[in-house]
Amino acid sequence: MPDPTPLERPDDPRDTAKLKAVLVLVAALAFAASPFVVEPFTGFDPAQMPVPVDDPPIQPAGWAFSIWGVIYLWLVASAGYGLVRRDTDAGWDRTRWPLFASLAVGASWLAVAGLAPATATFLIWVMLAGALLALRAAPARDGAWLALPLGLYAGWLTAASCVALANVAAGYGLGGVVALSWAGLALAVGIAVMAALSLRVVTYPLAVGWALFGIVVANAAAAPAYAAAAGAGALAMLWLAWRDRRGAA
Repeated sequence: MPDPTPLERPDDPRDTAKLKAVLVLVAALAFAASPFVVEPFTGFDPAQMPVPVDDPPIQPAGWAFSIWGVIYLWLVASAGYGLVRRDTDAGWDRTRWPLFASLAVGASWLAVAGLAPATATFLIWVMLAGALLALRAAPARDGAWLALPLGLYAGWLTAASCVALANVAAGYGLGGVVALSWAGLALAVGIAVMAALSLRVVTYPLAVGWALFGIVVANAAAAPAYAAAAGAGALAMLWLAWRDRRGAA
């Protein structure tokens, strides 16, 4: 008769946790590999939509998208650490299903964005929802391995989802590009402030602030009022990041 040790039971929660840890690592690797398979993304092609929109105000400068390099590497490192060192940890385990869903969708997002901007916009909001749920569930310990990379990821997605929504709405004739860019900016800052106040993870407002700074640079000459509004939002994000840094200390 075999020894009925806990790990030999197929329904053992530790086995399930390990499986989820493996899935998160696989999804993170696939997500990080996607830019090597598909062209890097710096905005939707105007020709993909019924109403071509060139250089909408809400679009950050192209260099701002370089933050993805940090996000990809940190998420892969986080997933690897989680599998090796925290595979059965209950706190880490609570983050895994929403994070897996977000990363799995993200692995195909670049390919979808090159073909169907409206679908890609829906999917990036799904990614954001998963990232925020995972971040909210992240334990206080192991911050550099879990909460901080999740905060950077969720923060950038907060800005990116609002940018995508404003651009696609304008591209499908649902309003003027300037008005929708203002609405998208207000939505991004509003979500970011509420989330930052609730989550208190320093990298979240830093990532949103980085995106807003990219918008400032892109609009400083052509749309100074819009750049000033984005700059005010970036300063608010810096203040929130400073508050969270002091709180963590």
